[in-house]
Amino acid sequence: MENTRPTHKPGQRTIDTVLLIAFFTALAFIILVPFISIVLTSFKDSSQIIRNGFNLNIDWKNLTLDNYRAVFAGDNEYFNWFKNSLILTVVQTVATLFISAWVGFGFAFYDFKGKNFLFVCVLIVMMIPFEILMLPLYREIIALNLTNTYIGIMLPYLAHPIAIFFFNQYLQGIPREIIDSGRIDGCSEYGIFLRLILPIMKPALAAMAIYVGMFSWNNYLWPLLVLRDTAKYTLPIGLTSLMSPYGNNYQLLIAGSVLSVLPIMILFFSAQKYFIEGMTSGSVKG
Repeated sequence: MENTRPTHKPGQRTIDTVLLIAFFTALAFIILVPFISIVLTSFKDSSQIIRNGFNLNIDWKNLTLDNYRAVFAGDNEYFNWFKNSLILTVVQTVATLFISAWVGFGFAFYDFKGKNFLFVCVLIVMMIPFEILMLPLYREIIALNLTNTYIGIMLPYLAHPIAIFFFNQYLQGIPREIIDSGRIDGCSEYGIFLRLILPIMKPALAAMAIYVGMFSWNNYLWPLLVLRDTAKYTLPIGLTSLMSPYGNNYQLLIAGSVLSVLPIMILFFSAQKYFIEGMTSGSVKG
């Protein structure tokens, strides 16, 4: 029987690879255009920003560092807002990952009455827009006397439905023999989770750390409702408060927005190793 498999011309594979690289390079550039525009605009004075807006034009003679000097040396609360956001993001990310991993562990390895119903509730909460839950959550925060506190901001997100679902699905692939062996060795249920399960969950935790960290850092609407004191503002609220019809704070707003990207970039590159590991390898190494 003759071989009927399609044959490729010499070099065809190379051409396809080059075309794919060119396509994704162009796509990445299109996606990065808004950020590149903001970075370039952050080196322009306020008059240029008001007159020309955001663009990719570079006038090397008129580029200036005055906007960044205004951030670092100016009379503003930028770094106080930055500190508030950083502390809130770190604490909320760690607490959300730990609590959500606990809940996901319970769903994955334990059978209890109402388990399926509760898991369906988690899925339903994932589908409901936050704007619908916002009013009852706000009334609850008022009843608990947690307005104008960071605990009031973190509380609704500690058991994050997306993280719970993700951890549950991840843990479904872990053999139950690990749990049984831990019990045979005398580990408590807490010890099994802390000593056996958490180390295995590193890739999943890293992936969710990127998501939860970005969500917490960029969260605007809920902190805006909860906080009252300007000294407690997070960075998104603080930057928004700089906007005025006269444009006298545009240089601080834009330079501050560029600097606000740095923590997320650090978080992503720090967790990238474990994130890729979770995408390319199994959760259990034999």
